Amino acid sequence: MQPIILAEHLSKTYRSGKIEVPALRDVSFSIEPGEFVSVVGPSGSGKSTLFYILGGLARANSGRLWIDGIDFVALDDAERTRMRKARIGFVFQKFNLLPTLTARGNIQIGYDIAERPEPLDPGYLDHLADLLGIQGRLDHRPSELSGGEQQRVAIARALITRPAIILADEPTGNLDTRNSEAVLEMLRFSNREFNQTVLMITHNEEAAAIGDRILHMRDGQMTYVGVGAELVSRA
Repeated sequence: MQPIILAEHLSKTYRSGKIEVPALRDVSFSIEPGEFVSVVGPSGSGKSTLFYILGGLARANSGRLWIDGIDFVALDDAERTRMRKARIGFVFQKFNLLPTLTARGNIQIGYDIAERPEPLDPGYLDHLADLLGIQGRLDHRPSELSGGEQQRVAIARALITRPAIILADEPTGNLDTRNSEAVLEMLRFSNREFNQTVLMITHNEEAAAIGDRILHMRDGQMTYVGVGAELVSRA
């Protein structure tokens, strides 16, 4: 089976004045379709930089990256944006909901931005809302929702286009324990119910344990890859 994410020798350096700050150092790994993989590391480990590169929101300085069999590095900005809209859903620590829209509007705008040729099936939106336990909250604005409800709306927005890959960046970082557990269960559910590949960035080892395996990062490097990993060659 072809990996849905294949990274090979990814490196990224930021420049601060005359100082170069390495964020990723020769990172290689692969993820199979339908896996739930957690990437764990302390602040400054490079995990967020990896997240942005995998999502096409930043470019690596060197290395290769294939997403769903497509050479991501070879794409220009417009092509990368189209692919991101078509194949990747994002869940962020900050919910990034538009305050003037209802929960339903915030979910639907995720579909509108993707510019799909077919109209949104309202029945599918209601189905997602029911699965995520927010069916009765769709007509409420973000200020009228709890933190856990807002994050569930954000998850529904990520799922509404039926993407092959869900990238989640510290999705429980702003939530209490009860809501954190609920959000993790929702991500796991989407992974199993819709066979979506989930890659979750977190500093929380307990949250990471929900994944099929864990990739550990420190100082811009992958320091440990959990059981079942299929590392690419470091020739």
